[in-house]
Amino acid sequence: MLQGFGSRTITAIAIVVVAAIAVFLLDWDLQPAIITLVGGIAAALAATGTGDGPIEMLRPVESVRQPSPPDVQDVIQAIVHPVLIVADGRVTYANAVALALLGKHIVGEDVRVAIRHPGAAERLASPTTGVPQGPINLVGLGTKDQHWEMHVARASGGQRIVQLVDQTGNYAAERMRVDFVANASHELRTPLASILGYIETLGDDKAGEDAQVRGRFLKIMFDEARRMQRLVEDLISLSRIEAEKYRLPDRAVDLGALISEVRSELLDAQDKRSGDIVTDIDLGVPPVAGDRAQLSQVLHNLIGNAMKYGRPGSPITIKLWRDAAGTVRISVADEGDGIAPEHLPRLTERFYRVDPGRSRAAGGTGLGLAIVKHIIERHRGRFDVTSLLGKGTTVTVMLPAHVQTYQATPASSDPNAAVIKR
Repeated sequence: MLQGFGSRTITAIAIVVVAAIAVFLLDWDLQPAIITLVGGIAAALAATGTGDGPIEMLRPVESVRQPSPPDVQDVIQAIVHPVLIVADGRVTYANAVALALLGKHIVGEDVRVAIRHPGAAERLASPTTGVPQGPINLVGLGTKDQHWEMHVARASGGQRIVQLVDQTGNYAAERMRVDFVANASHELRTPLASILGYIETLGDDKAGEDAQVRGRFLKIMFDEARRMQRLVEDLISLSRIEAEKYRLPDRAVDLGALISEVRSELLDAQDKRSGDIVTDIDLGVPPVAGDRAQLSQVLHNLIGNAMKYGRPGSPITIKLWRDAAGTVRISVADEGDGIAPEHLPRLTERFYRVDPGRSRAAGGTGLGLAIVKHIIERHRGRFDVTSLLGKGTTVTVMLPAHVQTYQATPASSDPNAAVIKR
C-alpha cells in the first residue's frame, strides 16, 4: 500500500500517527506545543523529497547575486586595437597592443609625443566638443607603409579614449584593385590600338591592294586578336577560380595519368619544344583530392612557362613523387636564364612580369602564376619557386593525398571483398 512513497514520506506519516496518540495520552496543556513541533518535523521530512539520502536541514534561500561588472582595464586589454586613455593631455593607461606599437614608455607622456604624427597632434591638441568628429588617417605610424585610423571619444571626468584601427590591409586591397583595373585596361588597349591602326591602314587603297602588305598586316592583327582572347580567357578563368575557392574539391585525381595526358596534348600541338619534356613519375603515388580540369590548367601553365623561358634544346623535367610526410609533390624544372631573387616574391601578382617585353613576345598574359596560386590554394596545397641565375627555375607544387574510406561490411557476396567509397 505504501510502495509509491519514499522513506522520508513514510517517516513523516509515522511521526504524525505517533503525535496523534501522544496528544490523547499526555497532559492536555502540552498538546498545542507537541502538535506544532511534530507537524514541523513531518513537514520538513516530506518537503525534502522521497529519496533515501540523508535528511538535510532547511536553509533560507539566498538571493541570486548578479556578477560584478568587469574592470575597465580588463575590457581595454581585451580590445585587439591599440587603445589609450588620456587625461590632461597625458597618457594615463594603454593596452598591450598600444604599448607594442608605440613603446612601453608612453604611459605618463604627453599624448602628442606618444603618437608622433602631425595629424594626430592637431586633433589631440584641440579641445573636446560635444560634436562627433570623424577619424583621422595616419600614414607611417609604426612602419612607413602602415595606414591607421585614429578615433577620439570623450569619457567621464574630461578624459579621452584614443583608439587606433589598422587599415593597412584595406588600403592594400584597394591598391591591388586599382592596379588590376589599370593593368587589364592597358593589356587590352595596346593590342586593340594595333588592330584599329592596321584596319585603318588597310582601308587605304594603295596599302589594301598590295597583297604582301595586306597579308603581313592581317597576320599582325590576327596575333593581336589572339593575345586579347588569351587575356580575356585568363581573366574569366581567374574570376571563376576565385568564386570557387571556398568549395573544396573531393574527386580523386591520378596525377601520373594527368601528366601523361598533358604531355600528349603538347606533343599533338606540335610545339617545337614539346619534344624536350622529360617525365620522372614514381610508382605508387596516391591520387589527390582535386578538380581535374584545374589541375590540368596548372600543369599547362607551369610547363608552358618552362617551354617559353628555358633554353632551346634543354630538358624540361616533370617529376611526381610522395614525400616522407605523405604529401604528393610535382616539380617542373627548366634550364634557362633563371630569375633574380628580388622578383621571386612578386611572381604570383597579377600582370607582374620579370621581363615585360620578352613575356609579351612569348604570348604571356602575366596571369599564369596568379591562376596557379589560386588553384593550389583552393586545393589546400602550396607551391614554391626556386631559381638560380644562369641555371634555371624549378616550381614545386605540394598537394594533400586523397583520403579513401573503406566500408567494413561490403555489399558484395564475397565476405573478403571491400568496397571503396570515394
